[in-house]
Amino acid sequence: MTFTVAALYRFAAFDDPAVLRQPLLDLCAAQGVKGTLLLAREGINGTIAGSADAIAAVLAGIRALPDCAELDVKYSAAAAMPFQRMKVRLKKEIVTMKVPGLDPARGAAPYVDPGDWNALVDDPGTVLIDTRNDFEVGYGSFDGALNPGTRSFGDFPGWWRAHAAEFEGKRVAMFCTGGIRCEKSTAFLRSEGVEDVVHLKGGILAYLEQVPAEMSRWHGSCFVFDERVSVGHGLVEVGGKDEPAG
Repeated sequence: MTFTVAALYRFAAFDDPAVLRQPLLDLCAAQGVKGTLLLAREGINGTIAGSADAIAAVLAGIRALPDCAELDVKYSAAAAMPFQRMKVRLKKEIVTMKVPGLDPARGAAPYVDPGDWNALVDDPGTVLIDTRNDFEVGYGSFDGALNPGTRSFGDFPGWWRAHAAEFEGKRVAMFCTGGIRCEKSTAFLRSEGVEDVVHLKGGILAYLEQVPAEMSRWHGSCFVFDERVSVGHGLVEVGGKDEPAG
């Protein structure tokens, strides 16, 4: 059996995320779905796996939540169930940045579609920033991308503020695994006064899915947060570091 893996997120306003927790657990249990979902007042984030029909049923339930009809989902496949159990956790943020007052649902920068991303990568006037942590970057990244060397996403604001002057007058293009960290990091840059900033729609996973390997500006594999470890072009399971980034 091949399992369907769904990486999903949505910035949405949940007045009381705690009341959503048990119904989601019950729905996933009924469908035999495993993985992790994070709930916060700012929305939902997570990765789940199960049969195609089971994942479709769970996603239908999530899309029925307030302001979640446009849930962002990226699909891939796994030969074995990549999770041991199902967890739904309550958090202060669905992706932790520790910058009060950000509203990614309204403040995120414009997207760039994967098919248009190479033009940005090739443009010498664009500063390409990998918003993932240093461990993830070690698996792979885009040509010429800056690695902030952060240990966690919460370190990114401090890195940016220390280096912002270096990027004045340039376009900033940002990317991450599935798009969620870029929603928040571009909202942060805009709150810091940066006007010319964009990010990769759907993140690295969308790029690897949609852009042919022979046209790629990506090197290495992409770390994912389950037992597959990493994936390559076509979201094929790699399982470990296949080559150093860069």
